[in-house]
Amino acid sequence: MNRLKELIFFIDHLSVSVGRSFAWCIIILILGTCYEVFMRYGFGNPTSWAFDMSYMLYGTIFMMAGAYTLARGGHVRGDFLYRRLKPTTQAKIDFCLYFLFFFPGILAMVFSGFEYGVAAFKLREVSVNSPVGVPVWPIKIVILFSGFFLLVQGSAEVMRCIYCIKTGRWLERGVDVNDSPLSSKENLRD
Repeated sequence: MNRLKELIFFIDHLSVSVGRSFAWCIIILILGTCYEVFMRYGFGNPTSWAFDMSYMLYGTIFMMAGAYTLARGGHVRGDFLYRRLKPTTQAKIDFCLYFLFFFPGILAMVFSGFEYGVAAFKLREVSVNSPVGVPVWPIKIVILFSGFFLLVQGSAEVMRCIYCIKTGRWLERGVDVNDSPLSSKENLRD
C-alpha cells in the first residue's frame, strides 16, 4: 500500500506542478489585456493581436488546470446522496464511473487532440480573427497535453479508489494554496 500511496502522491504532485506553472499565464493575460485597453482608449490605436492572445491564453489556462483541479478534488459534483455513503461505497461508485465515463471521454480527447494538433501544426494554422495571422496551432496541441495530464491524474484517482476500497478510508489530498497550515485547527490551539 505504501508504493501505491507514493505513486498517487507523485502523480498528484505532477498535476499540481503543471497546473501551477500554467497559472502564470494569468499574469501574461492581465498584462496583455491592460496593454490593449491602454492602447485602444488612451491612444486610439487598438492592437491586432490582443483578442487572439486572450482567448488562446484563457483556453490554455482552462485546459491545463483540469488535472490540477482533479488532483485537488475540486471538480463540481452533485453529491447530496453520495456524501452520506460509506467511503468504500463511494470508492466503488467512483471506480465504476471513471471507467464508464471519464476514461472514454479523456481518451477521445487525447486521440482527437493529437489528430487536431498535428493537422494544425502541419498547416501552420493561423487565426482568422485578426489581420496579423497569429499562430493558433500551439493552442490546438495543448488539447493533447491537457488530455494526457487528465488521463494520468485519472489513473491516480482510480488508484485512490482502490486504496479506499482496501483500507476503508480515503487517502488524503495535498494542501492547496488557500489551505495554509496556520488556518488549521491544530495550529490555532497554540
